[in-house]
Amino acid sequence: MGDRKRPLQTGEPAPSFVLPAANFEGMVSLASLRGRPFLIGFFRGLHCPFCRRQVEQLAGVQPALLTAGIETLAVINTPVERARLYFRHRPTPVVLLCDPDCSTHGAFGVPRVEFLPDGSSERPEWPHRTTVAQFEAARINPAGELAEPVPPMEANVVLNARDGFELDEADNAILAKHGTQLVGHFLVDAAGLISWAQIEATDGPNNLCIFPTAAQILAAADSLGRQTRP
Repeated sequence: MGDRKRPLQTGEPAPSFVLPAANFEGMVSLASLRGRPFLIGFFRGLHCPFCRRQVEQLAGVQPALLTAGIETLAVINTPVERARLYFRHRPTPVVLLCDPDCSTHGAFGVPRVEFLPDGSSERPEWPHRTTVAQFEAARINPAGELAEPVPPMEANVVLNARDGFELDEADNAILAKHGTQLVGHFLVDAAGLISWAQIEATDGPNNLCIFPTAAQILAAADSLGRQTRP
């Protein structure tokens, strides 16, 4: 399951995957979902407070999506044991899948930002390659929770402290290896084809941690419903 050069586009087939579930026993695969439309979000690990908040938002829209016949899944970049421990105390109706290697993120083409070495002559190309200086110059405050926009990693620290979330060994390992993984959302139709997609911060690091709103997700689901209705 290799990384794609670009995110999957509307009309392209979703790649095969098999991932362990965190909030029930067993595995979930593309094959097991065939014949049913689903929304799937690819997130960073539990260390990312913005991703944790987005999973909560998905839980809020899950009933409406289910009424429309659409399953809701979230792929978390964290080991299944760690995810099960965390979500045992924060149950959610969203199907939680674990991918500590970000293999499905890459298969769907969700970018991961890589830092160019100091002094590199290679040209930065966001969202695939950037300089440390460009990343650290970004200022974010996507939901207005902070007193003012701050650098992305500082925002993580502030909100994790506010949430009382302490990173354990597994979280720190994921952060070190996949901390610059971006987030992507895809709506897949009953035939396994992408019908809608949104990728985080494609136009620059100042838009990191801005994810689809509930209204945008429901609008995409309604559009899919109109396409399938006779």
